[in-house]
Amino acid sequence: MAEALPPQLRQIQHHLRTGQEHEKRDPVVAYYCRLYAMQTGMKLDSKTPECRKFLVKLMDQLETMKKELGDNESISQELVGHAHIENYALKMFLYADNEDRSGRFHKNMIKSFYTASLLLDVLSVFGELSEENFQHRKYAKWKATYIHNCLKNGEVPQSGPIGMEGEAYDDEYDVEHGAASQPSQPSPHVLPRDGPGANTNFSNIQIPPGAHAPANTPAEVPHFTGEPSNPVQPVPRNIPVVDPSLLNASQQGEVRLTPEDYTRAQKYCKYAGSALQYEDVGEAIQNLQKALKLLTTGRE
Repeated sequence: MAEALPPQLRQIQHHLRTGQEHEKRDPVVAYYCRLYAMQTGMKLDSKTPECRKFLVKLMDQLETMKKELGDNESISQELVGHAHIENYALKMFLYADNEDRSGRFHKNMIKSFYTASLLLDVLSVFGELSEENFQHRKYAKWKATYIHNCLKNGEVPQSGPIGMEGEAYDDEYDVEHGAASQPSQPSPHVLPRDGPGANTNFSNIQIPPGAHAPANTPAEVPHFTGEPSNPVQPVPRNIPVVDPSLLNASQQGEVRLTPEDYTRAQKYCKYAGSALQYEDVGEAIQNLQKALKLLTTGRE
C-alpha cells in the first residue's frame, strides 16, 4: 500500500512487508498477511483518523484480492488456506533450520527464520495457534535475533536449539535493514504463554519431520549483496515407506465414521495436496496414508 503506516500500527509493518514481497510470488500468502495485519490493526487502533483511514484502504485492498482470487480454494475454504500458510511457513522455517544446523549463517537464513515466524503469526486468523506452532514461532523469532546479534558482534553462533537462559527476541527486529537491539524482555502481546522474565529452554524443541528442507524449498528468500554466504547444498529427500496394507484398502467390517472422522480425513487430503504444490512427496504420502487408515479402520 502506498499509504504511510501510522506509528500506532507499527506492530504490523513486517506482516504488511511480507505481504508485499509475496504479491506476485504467492498471492494467497499476500492475502492472509494483509488479513492478519487488518485484524491486528483493528485491535491496536481503529479510532484515530489516520489509523481508520489506513485500515479502510487495507480492507478495500483485501476485498479486491478476494474477488480476484475467488476461484482459489485457499481463499474460499479456511481449511485449505490454513494448510497453505502452515506448509509455507514450515518450509521456510526448515530451510533456515537446515542452514543453522549446518553452520551456514547468513542474512538469507536470518530473514527466513524471521519471515517464518511472521507467517506463523498469520495462522492466528484461523484460530488459536497449536502448541507446536506457538513454539516454532517463538524459536524462529529468537533465532533470527540471536544469529543477527552474533554476526554483528563478530561472534560465531551456536547451531541448533540451545538454552536461552532468559533471553528473548526483540519484537522490533527489522530483518530488512538489519536493525536489532540486544535481546530484551518480550512484549506481552507476543509471548502470552510465558510470564515476565521466565527462562526458556529450546534444547528439547520438537522440530517437524524432515527437519532438513529440500533444496527446492519455496522460501524464495531475497538476494542480499555485500556479504557472501555459503551455497546451500542439496539435501536428499527421505520418502516414507508405504504401508502395504493400504495399497488395496477397503473398509474393514462395520466401520462407522463420525462427521469428525470425515473432517479429519479431508484435512489430511488437503494437507497432502498443499504439500504437492511444493513437491514435498514425503509429506504428501504421510498425510494420504493417515487419511486412508482413518477411512478404512475408523482409527488414526
